[in-house]
Formats: sequence, C-alpha cells, structure tokens
Amino acid sequence: MSKSVAFTDLGIVSDTQPSRTNSEHAEVATAKNENTYEDPKIVPLPARLADYDQEDHFVERDGMLFAGTHLIIDLWGASRLDDINHIEDTLREAIREAGATLLHIHLHHFTPNGGVSGVAVLAESHISIHTWPERDYAALDVFMCGDALPHRTIPVLKRAFAPESVQIGDHKRGVIA
Repeated sequence: MSKSVAFTDLGIVSDTQPSRTNSEHAEVATAKNENTYEDPKIVPLPARLADYDQEDHFVERDGMLFAGTHLIIDLWGASRLDDINHIEDTLREAIREAGATLLHIHLHHFTPNGGVSGVAVLAESHISIHTWPERDYAALDVFMCGDALPHRTIPVLKRAFAPESVQIGDHKRGVIA
C-alpha cells in the first residue's frame, strides 16, 4: 500500500512518496553481500546535547541524554472504554498531571462495538489510545519529551478506567548518552 493511499484513507491528501523501507535497506545489503546496511547520511552523534549550539527538548536525567520517555500501557479488565467523553476528559487530566501542553485531541468512535481510537497531540509529543470495550482492553502510548512527566499519567488512567491489570513498557527514545 502506498503512503498516499494510506493517508487518503485517513482523509489526508499527500503527494509525498514513502522513503526507503527497512526491506529495501535489507535488499541493498543483500545485493552487496553484506550483513549490515550503512547509510552514508548517518553521522555520529555528539556525546552530550551541550555540544549542540541550539535549544531543543531532549531530556537529561539519571546520567542519560535522550529524546523522551515512551510508555506503552496495556489496561486489562478496564471499564468505560466506549465512553468517548470520559476518554477525552481522562486524556485532558492526564496531560495536566504530566505538565504537558495540549495542541489538539482527535477521537473516533467505532460502531458497532463502541471502541475508541484517538490521539492527543502535545507540544511534547503525544498520547494515543485504542480501546476494545468488548474485551475490556485499552492500549495507550504516552510519549513525552522535555520537562513533561509521562509517568504521572498512570494514576490518572488507573482511576479513570479501573483496570484489573496494567502492563507498562518504559522506553527511552533517541538515547545519545
């Protein structure tokens, strides 16, 4: 499926063609009889963000320098997963608790099962949610950079959806040092 077709399905018009895919990189490496692919456009990163003469929102914490924290959250045995207004209110509260900056929320309510998919776009990145009320399950991504505190969203989500079980993956994105 081309990128423009996928965007069109989402109501977005784009003439942009996709960049090279991982499979294309693998084909290049295989054609050269190599086990790895080296992109000549990739340059080594400086050891510290301070080596850049620019201001961005990378995080320096616990001796690490990285773009942000990405939480992958699974809620099992959860409730109110078909209540779009409750979901929006919960996302807004989670954003406030994390100290993030809301730019836009878009949620879509599916029929007939009542599931909700959506995203809160933040100045610091995003929170996305996908719910399966028929399975009492919700999948969330919470990715934040800068001074935002994504872990503070977890108690908000627990209170709002009262899950029986919560699984959390905690990933540092864009680690430099």
